[in-house]
Amino acid sequence: MSAHETAAGPAVAAQPAATQPAIAEQAATTQPATTQPAIARPAAAQPAATRPAIAQPAIAQPSGASHGYAPHAYAPEVVFDAFDSEHWPNPYPRYAVARAARPLFPTPLGVHLVTRYEDCAAILQDDTWSHAHEAQLFHPGVDTTDLPASFLWMDPPDHTRLRGLVSKAFTPRTVAALRPRVERLVRELFDAILAAGETGDAGEADAITALAYPLPLTVIAELIGAPAADHPDLQRWSRALARGFDPDPLLTPEEREGRSAAAREFVAYFRGLIAWRRAEPADDLISELAAVEERGDVLTEDEVLATCVTLLVAGHETSVNLVANGLLALIRHPDQYALLRSSPELVVPAVEEMLRYDSPVHLTTRLAHRRTELAGRTFEAGDGVALLFGSANRDPAAFPDPERFDVTRYAGRSPARRHLTFSLGIHYCLGAPLARLEMELVLRELLRRGLTMTLLTDRLAYRRNLVLRGLASLPVRFEEPGVPAPRLAAGRGSGRLAGRGSGQRAGLDPS
Repeated sequence: MSAHETAAGPAVAAQPAATQPAIAEQAATTQPATTQPAIARPAAAQPAATRPAIAQPAIAQPSGASHGYAPHAYAPEVVFDAFDSEHWPNPYPRYAVARAARPLFPTPLGVHLVTRYEDCAAILQDDTWSHAHEAQLFHPGVDTTDLPASFLWMDPPDHTRLRGLVSKAFTPRTVAALRPRVERLVRELFDAILAAGETGDAGEADAITALAYPLPLTVIAELIGAPAADHPDLQRWSRALARGFDPDPLLTPEEREGRSAAAREFVAYFRGLIAWRRAEPADDLISELAAVEERGDVLTEDEVLATCVTLLVAGHETSVNLVANGLLALIRHPDQYALLRSSPELVVPAVEEMLRYDSPVHLTTRLAHRRTELAGRTFEAGDGVALLFGSANRDPAAFPDPERFDVTRYAGRSPARRHLTFSLGIHYCLGAPLARLEMELVLRELLRRGLTMTLLTDRLAYRRNLVLRGLASLPVRFEEPGVPAPRLAAGRGSGRLAGRGSGQRAGLDPS
């Protein structure tokens, strides 16, 4: 840490793991610790023999020995451990400890974590910082064919050119025209959930596979022009790429190979789809992009392919987490759900609070173009930072009582400050209006049907992802008014779904 940094608070002792919620991390049962990359932690940290399944980097060093960091002058005892799997079901208490201690944390990944709202917001709106180098920062040596990202990881003028070609598909007017189709799809998904399944447990479902995944995936696939029969493959490849957005040192060899394989499958798929749409154009985005590429004026074939992959993955993975996190927040805060039911006009503000409270995107990167100052530290050209949106969105300096889930926070004449979930500046999320619409219509359907929701497990499984953090499953009972709750069968005291395989309802792979 640079000597230019100023004290931001006293040393804060790390919170004991025993105070964390008892929620199981999926990786703990599916991925043995021995397969993780060997990333060392400080000597004072948790012993290797008791490490959780996901080995995450040690961020703050209590001594300068392990990674060559100089000891920090004002908070040497604070260790950033929110990325350890034991905390990942609820990293927010650890974020709070880190944020109160200092604005920047060095990492073995060669970037500094930025923990506070003002600093993150300033970087996002400052062209001193580039988003064109995330592959260099987190995925060094990886070919773009193995991690296509199109305009997501570009700066102007290429960013402006490519984004402009697809932006008209996501304007407020265009998204508003999609509303009837999204409404119909939401109703069909809830009809399927509430229909009696093979076990007779009407209303019980994994909300991830029955709702959160098929809704945004279907919408973005239809917008692009991908046939419904291909959706399971698209979902499978998307999950592999989404996992691959995390820093490469934190991925297993199998996960890195899975990302590469998924990218190759995606490119081959869209190459075939583009050829089909050249021969038989339709009213979809891929037909428009194919026509532009064929003219050869502003778009190459490789750019078309990367843009299609980007739109498909980014166009639904974030929304999956938004829908699941939003439902979970309402279940865990029944007073806020009751308020929403009594005041439906709060639906739109509630969506914004869901985006702030439990961000579906926790991390993004920037690289300094030239020498600059941030939070009392000098960054040279080529220095990188990782903006921790999950922490910034709960910064008490920006949001009063930030740990409270409040569906009225963004209502009224003086709403809260903008959350950073969709970024700011030129890289503001292109699909934000569509994601908001999808969540809004899920909430309106819940209210229209008068549904109550009951969580069917006390041990939620989270995906391994850091950048796109979200649940692996969300078993819920949705109950209609006047319909008695089913009696629990023997052996179901844990609340887990019995007799129903994950993903059967929607035909999607939950892994």
